[in-house]
Amino acid sequence: MSDYHDDDACGHDHGDTAGRTGTSRRGLLLGGAGVGALALFPARVIAGTDAVDLAPVAVPTASTVGEDPRLLTLFDTKLPSASTDTLKGAWSSWPHRDMQWIDLRWSDPVTTSRIEVYWAVDGSEVILPRSARLLRWDGGKYVPVTLRTSPTLGKDMFDGFDFAPLSTDRLRLEVEPAAGKSAGVLRWRVLSAGALPSLAPAIAAGIDRSVVVGGKTYLSADARWVRRAPGDDLRWTKVSGPGNVSFADPAASDTLAGFSAPGDYVLRLTGNAGARNGASTLHVRAVAPPPAQRLDVVYTTPWSVDNPMWNARVKSLIVNWIPHCVAYCERTDLPTGQGGIDNFVEAAKALRGEPHGTHKGYVFSNAWIHQTVESMCLALMVDAAGDREIAQAQDTMRATLERWIPIILAAQESDGYLQTAFTLADRREWPRRWSPGQRANHEGYVAGYFLESAINHHTLTGGKDLRLYDAAKKLADCWVAHIGPGKQAWFDGHQEMEQALVRFGRFVNDVEGGRRGDAYVGLARFLLDSREGGSEYDQSHVPPVRQYEAVGHAVRAVYFYSGMADVAAETGDIDYQSAVMSLWDNMVNRKYYVTGGVGSGDTAEGFGVDYALKNDAYCESCSSCGLIFFQYKMSLAYHDARYADLLEETMYNALLGSVDITGKSFCYTNPLDGTERAKWHSCPCCVGNIPRTLLMAPTWAYAKATDALFVNLFIGSRVNVGKVAGTEVEMVQQTDYPWKEAVAITVNPAAPSRFAVHVRVPDRATSTLYTASPAVSGVKRLSVNGRSVPVVIENGYAVIHREWKAGDRISFDVPLAVQRIRPSDKIAETRGHEAFRYGPLVYAFESVDQASIDGHVAALPVATWQPDLLGGIVTLEGRWKDGAKLRAIPYYQRANRDGGPLRDFPIADGSVSYAPGGSLLAATAVVAEAPAQTARVWVRAAPS
Repeated sequence: MSDYHDDDACGHDHGDTAGRTGTSRRGLLLGGAGVGALALFPARVIAGTDAVDLAPVAVPTASTVGEDPRLLTLFDTKLPSASTDTLKGAWSSWPHRDMQWIDLRWSDPVTTSRIEVYWAVDGSEVILPRSARLLRWDGGKYVPVTLRTSPTLGKDMFDGFDFAPLSTDRLRLEVEPAAGKSAGVLRWRVLSAGALPSLAPAIAAGIDRSVVVGGKTYLSADARWVRRAPGDDLRWTKVSGPGNVSFADPAASDTLAGFSAPGDYVLRLTGNAGARNGASTLHVRAVAPPPAQRLDVVYTTPWSVDNPMWNARVKSLIVNWIPHCVAYCERTDLPTGQGGIDNFVEAAKALRGEPHGTHKGYVFSNAWIHQTVESMCLALMVDAAGDREIAQAQDTMRATLERWIPIILAAQESDGYLQTAFTLADRREWPRRWSPGQRANHEGYVAGYFLESAINHHTLTGGKDLRLYDAAKKLADCWVAHIGPGKQAWFDGHQEMEQALVRFGRFVNDVEGGRRGDAYVGLARFLLDSREGGSEYDQSHVPPVRQYEAVGHAVRAVYFYSGMADVAAETGDIDYQSAVMSLWDNMVNRKYYVTGGVGSGDTAEGFGVDYALKNDAYCESCSSCGLIFFQYKMSLAYHDARYADLLEETMYNALLGSVDITGKSFCYTNPLDGTERAKWHSCPCCVGNIPRTLLMAPTWAYAKATDALFVNLFIGSRVNVGKVAGTEVEMVQQTDYPWKEAVAITVNPAAPSRFAVHVRVPDRATSTLYTASPAVSGVKRLSVNGRSVPVVIENGYAVIHREWKAGDRISFDVPLAVQRIRPSDKIAETRGHEAFRYGPLVYAFESVDQASIDGHVAALPVATWQPDLLGGIVTLEGRWKDGAKLRAIPYYQRANRDGGPLRDFPIADGSVSYAPGGSLLAATAVVAEAPAQTARVWVRAAPS
């Protein structure tokens, strides 16, 4: 075992990692800190030898991720303290259980006689390998290297591979995991033998991104030399673009760049080693800033729904699913997924000084109580319209709220703090609130859901019942009193408090005036700004304004980005605007499923590398909820219909079918090639999140400005949108969309009033990852009160300016047509495949409808109304290439005709840590494995 030292100082602070949220086992895949934390690498001389580590000037590639910048963590200058020291990142073969490899490729041949590998382990899924071998490139293929001494495959050390000196420009490390497990590598060193070669520096310019004109983008490149000599320099230059680019320091790897005009730019970073040059480019899209004033929220208040698809969905949620959630939250006999209302009962006893029980379930189990409270409040705002089942369910919900609210409030501490896991904790294990050692304990996550539940309880009661509202202000004030500039820095391992504080702060301002809620918005900004020094898993690897790629745990990420979008809109901070646009673009155009879901599961319940979109996707239901919030915030900021197009896509596909049609089971994950439904889950974080998100349909459907109203969704309904141009306005939609094209919207202002109505003109081209044919967009036959009006498009909306009076009726048709979707060739998983869409709905082929789902589709299927199938749906009917009949159903209706027994919990494989690093974890990990492929979105495309 040997060590190295740097010829030069690194110049970057690695910092103290104590108390940070560690990388979860799946987070080993790509690295923790991210490429933004890497720096200049000088020569690294191995202590006790004359050898220099040649690996840093190679280009790494892995079988699992391709050529990904995070593989550069293999060359990090900070030595691991142990094989479990994964905070800075590592490579692992997870989830693969077979032989995998890492390649190093140099610009010219190098000579070496020894490599050293520091193995990564997590004690669970990633353990020491069963075997490993080294191969070299002989000019045409990889051939094994004959070793003089074999590796020990031990942990907590550099494991040596010794061999006769050889020259090559490529090395491959093949790793065979132990049976049923995966293997990982923290560091890989290649020791030089003989004279050092003259090699160009290895340059990685960084992540493609967007920037708002007038702002700056943070360039953070990686540059590595075999041995850097005087005169070996770096230089940033503009390669192309419509305007000027200014660099704060064009000779620095880390610097700022500004752009004078909107458009697409290419930047190059060039480095030299004597006469040898290395270079790398990145793409920057400069965009115009958003409007100075964001749109206003339309709060969900009592409303009615009248739409075939939504009627059935809303009824199943109110009559079956929410009561099911209540029942499970009140059970005390669950084998897993525990932690319901009983935790609040015990916490109240503890606060009164009475004997009490211990906390049950996950540390964040309060979340599904708060979500279910909010869901009940939203369900009670839906007009039963004479439906006895709905009315009876609502009566029961009112009684439940009257029973639950006093129990919840009795568990709130005297200063407003509320989390039963802390109140009931052993102080030796969890000594104080907001401790860096307890970042994984979800203090902000559960508090945020409480704040949000208070908003919809207030709107339900019209402000007549202030119990939850006042308690929420007390909780938010407690946080403001303890966290902030001059008090305490803090960030939570799981984001939610940030977007909740902005949402609640806006609501308080709207209810009370006087900017009473501004302190909550300011705290949200502070919590976001405090995120740094951690890992990609929880998006704390670099400050928010320097994040340009969607990484880590997908739910945490979309909640984070939603909160960032909120802060950007509230403050006008241009660096936040640039980061948010970059994150949105990276996610939508590189990491986005055709169903509107996100999170491939290649990392811990999270994002993989660009274009890693496997069909057995994770696409957790909570990530779809969070993504809807994020797209909505973008629509508020930019007044642009593209974000509503995406919101609709996620809602109608990834989320709408996460609860079955009867409302008696749900999907934790939403893969594209098979779905497993169950009654509950060991981590039931989605159970209340799904209905609360779907039942906020009025909020998603509308937004408003001082003198304008925006229509984003087409749902037959009657909604009071509040004041527009100083007048209360009711909007009544009549439509069977997405089954039929016709939409009629009646505008009912309380008094005649002049304002603009912006009607979304759907554009199905939502992501550059997918191309659909024939192209479908626009609206047809736009009229007001039966008279045709010109279609004037602004930012994807048809805009109608006029004085409106009660009864004025806007009519139009939304074109619905069957489309064939072809994926980008950059997505290896779906190359040579196709999918189908009708309107906003993506379709799935189920084996219950045909003998095989492995064939080619002969011709574009035909949309056919099936009134007796799944409550009435449009199917796609056609023929497979072999002549057999073909049928596809909307993806959201999948897995409703299995006929098999419904599981209480999904299949357990123990491979997910739902709260890595958290305290009081008394639940068994359960995750849905992809069942036999009974459904499929992507089918093989016929040869062209």
